[in-house]
Amino acid sequence: MSWIIIAAMALLMAAPMGAQQPQRGRMEKATFGAGCFWCVEAVFERLDGVQSVVAGYAGGHTPDPTYEAVCTGKTGHAEVAEITFDPSRISYAKLLDVFWDAHDPTTLNQQGADVGTQYRSAIFTHSPDQQTAAEASRSEAQKRFSKPIVTEIRPLERFYPAEHYHQDYFRLNPNAPYCRVVIKPKLDKLKSKVDAGTK
Repeated sequence: MSWIIIAAMALLMAAPMGAQQPQRGRMEKATFGAGCFWCVEAVFERLDGVQSVVAGYAGGHTPDPTYEAVCTGKTGHAEVAEITFDPSRISYAKLLDVFWDAHDPTTLNQQGADVGTQYRSAIFTHSPDQQTAAEASRSEAQKRFSKPIVTEIRPLERFYPAEHYHQDYFRLNPNAPYCRVVIKPKLDKLKSKVDAGTK
């Protein structure tokens, strides 16, 4: 038996039985609808521990929806952001905390001047654990608002990435009117929350 095998066996025997090391680098996904997906993307891509954010559509009944079709309100889809994150660096609970502060979850099918079912407040969960966490978070968040939260919470069935020109919209178009008038002030307001990183 070679010394390499003997050394490996010794290390295995020395490790405490049942000890679990943190799984660093194991990515998870969260999918949120909070009005225009340009805003949602801009908020969450700034969080430490978030690997990527993709603008897209979820919660509808029409396969392969286009932006034009979703804007009619007839596909049933919401504009959403699919967030890929490292749970060893930022928790799902932290993402939910930012979600509640990033929009008004008490306005049905509306965020500011954006009106329609495609702008509804929604959490599309990726697991039973996320479903439970989202529902508990909604109950806790209700204490912050005088009006009832109308956010829908349900399992994600299918996510459709939006067209390429919607991706990284704020970063690529910081001087566009919508970015200057809507997104930039929102980011400024959320700066302390976003800069807080993980919890």
